[in-house]
Amino acid sequence: MDVVPGMTLMEMARKAQEEFASPIVAARLDGAVHDLQNDISGVQTVQFIPLDSKMGWQVYRRSVLFLLITAVYELYPEAEVVTQFTANKGLFCEIRQSEDYGDEGVDVQQIEQKMRRIVAENRPICKEFWRREEAVQFFREAKQEEKAALIESLQRPVVSLYRCGSFYDYLYGPMLYETGSLDKFALDFEPPGILLRLPDERTNGKIRERVPQPKLSQILYEAKSWAKILHCNYVTDLNRANRDGQIGDVIRVSEALQEKRIAQIADYITQHRDGARLVMIAGPSSSGKTSFAQRLRIQLRVNGLEPVSISLDDYFLSRKDTPRNERGEYDFECLEALDTELFNRDMVALLAGKEVQLPRYNFLTGCREWPKIPPLQVTSDQPIIIEGIHGLNEKLSAAVPRAQKFKIYISALTQLNIDAHNRIPTTDARLLRRLVRDYQTRGAHALKTLKQWPDVREGEEKNIFPYQEEADVMFNSALIYELGVLKKYAEPLLETISPEVPEYAEARRLLDFCAYFDNITAEDEIPNNSLLREFIGKSVFFK
Repeated sequence: MDVVPGMTLMEMARKAQEEFASPIVAARLDGAVHDLQNDISGVQTVQFIPLDSKMGWQVYRRSVLFLLITAVYELYPEAEVVTQFTANKGLFCEIRQSEDYGDEGVDVQQIEQKMRRIVAENRPICKEFWRREEAVQFFREAKQEEKAALIESLQRPVVSLYRCGSFYDYLYGPMLYETGSLDKFALDFEPPGILLRLPDERTNGKIRERVPQPKLSQILYEAKSWAKILHCNYVTDLNRANRDGQIGDVIRVSEALQEKRIAQIADYITQHRDGARLVMIAGPSSSGKTSFAQRLRIQLRVNGLEPVSISLDDYFLSRKDTPRNERGEYDFECLEALDTELFNRDMVALLAGKEVQLPRYNFLTGCREWPKIPPLQVTSDQPIIIEGIHGLNEKLSAAVPRAQKFKIYISALTQLNIDAHNRIPTTDARLLRRLVRDYQTRGAHALKTLKQWPDVREGEEKNIFPYQEEADVMFNSALIYELGVLKKYAEPLLETISPEVPEYAEARRLLDFCAYFDNITAEDEIPNNSLLREFIGKSVFFK
């Protein structure tokens, strides 16, 4: 709709509310997403965003997090909420406190009660504009040095802060304008912190049920320990290392941490070779599965084994037999798109020492072929490496005893935070990887990648994430320095997205996100077997 002269955005939203089934929580102004307190001077078009949408629930979750931080501040003024990661179907946060609180710590029930009182008060969440220098001084005096350094690095004279009561914060992204509707949350004690559970677009507004994910939590803790080793907990730490000429050391140590972890996995497989005949590798899009599989293969060879690799893609059904989704399109992501009967028959035969003629899938014709190559036969010292999104799903390899399988889950679990209150979603890092790779290797423009991403994410939710805890081991493929490298590749691609398309809002959000990072230009320091090379090019594994 067009801007109504003389009306504020909030007034326009109230007038338009009757057209929406759920509350309006934000708006696209000329394509870019803003909160309802934003000035609309010079704006041409407005599109309101209801709560019952992906973007609407993002605004809601961010607002509840601000509510939590506000409640902790009012109860424990010297304590600091530090957002960490999503696990157990919630957001895990630490509450770091001064020694004044003794051994008792904070009371989770008391925090929840305080949050609900603030909701009942329906306090305004006010957006205020401060000169950058004033905001830096304010946060330095509040002993939030990383937030002060972050704001100081921004190339803008004015920044927006949010206030609830007497508490101020700088938050990445729009929020609601009052607390009255922020009652959809649950707070659990999750040693050594708390777990904030919230609704999202997949739960139809219901709070997510807590689901223990001990293996995922463990690898996320490992990610944070790696950040500590690298002295890079926040974006400002990474930028400082880059400006001080220390980024080469950060790159080398990051790569060494991953190489050591891959070697440890290879050592375990070698020591348990009888129970690790079939090595199944799975993970979401752009997690670096292919490079990881190659590096694991090399480490297994170092240990004296002779692994062979088999691609699940070669077990696709012919295109005419591929299931279709609800839109009538081929669904290559579902398990039923694979010939699991043939795959199981071949794997059982190989593990029994028999010769097997492996198929090849022709993606041009959409048909399976049997090329004239020698059949494959493996010995007991030859693990079979299988890489594919269904690797953790027991249905894929049901005919092979579980005792003969070793399952690896790989994902890019970002170690960095923007600051203590603004985390970096792992999906953002993977999306930037995919944007860059699609253009570098396939010539696909950013618009196409952004259009496909919701379907990719939907497939991950159905086919990968439910099976994470089935893994015997998890590997974190994120490199703490990578976003500073990906930035220079991603920004020009995102700048091509026109305000006329729906994907413009996501492109602007990612551009705003990239602005926090300095360009890391020391690419010569990145080894040619790095997982990052799979996305930016010059990988020894991709010719």
